Order: sequence, then structure tokens, then C-alpha cells
Amino acid sequence: MTNNSKVKNLELPKLYRYLYLISGILLVAIGVIGIFLPVLPTTIFLILASACFVKSSPRANEWLKKHKILGMYIKNYQDKTGLTVKAKVINISLLWIMILLSAFYFTNEFYIRIILLMIAVGVTIHLLMIKLNK
Repeated sequence: MTNNSKVKNLELPKLYRYLYLISGILLVAIGVIGIFLPVLPTTIFLILASACFVKSSPRANEWLKKHKILGMYIKNYQDKTGLTVKAKVINISLLWIMILLSAFYFTNEFYIRIILLMIAVGVTIHLLMIKLNK
């Protein structure tokens, strides 16, 4: 980011900066929830949060990008480095655990169970097709 864009962002009215900051915080929260709920994507919410933080608080954006867990999502997306084997195993395992819990403990509807299982299969295929980061 150039100095001009930093100055330009800081020239936004204070209300807009606060709205971007609040939006960024909410998007981080949704992204964190998405780590545990397989139907909510994590990466896109964290990328959107980073975009909000760029407009509101460079310090918050740096925190997010350097965060031990959350920063990995943004870094992998920006660098297009893919996922490690460990990340794939963890993601797929959590996906299936949460889908199966949802399908068999939270609903008795057969068609909802089928939809959840189809989502799990689709997301698993997607995760397996992501480039492997060694």
C-alpha cells in the first residue's frame, strides 16, 4: 500500500471509518464461526474483514494478517499457495464431524440429511482439488 492510499483512507469521514471497523470485526467473528460450521466459508469473510480494516484501521489489518490462525487463511489466499496436507486433513475431518452431527442430531428430516451429506461431499471434493502446499 502506498502512502497516498493510506492518507486517502484516513481522509474518510470518521463515521465511515467506524462503520468499516465494526464491519471488519463482525466479518472476523463470522469467519471464526465458519471454522467450526462447515456450511459457512471462512476465507471469504476474513478477506472481506481485511478489506474493511484497510479502509478503517491499518493496525487491525496487520493484526489480522499476522494472527497465528486467522492470518494463515489470508496469506494462503493472497499468495495462492494452497493448503498443507495437515490443513486438508483438519478441514475435511471437522467438516464431516460437524455435518454428521448436524445430520443425525439436529434434524429428523431425511431430505435435509441428504442435502447436508451432498454439501459435505461437494466441499470435500473442492478441498481435495485445492493445490497442495508442501
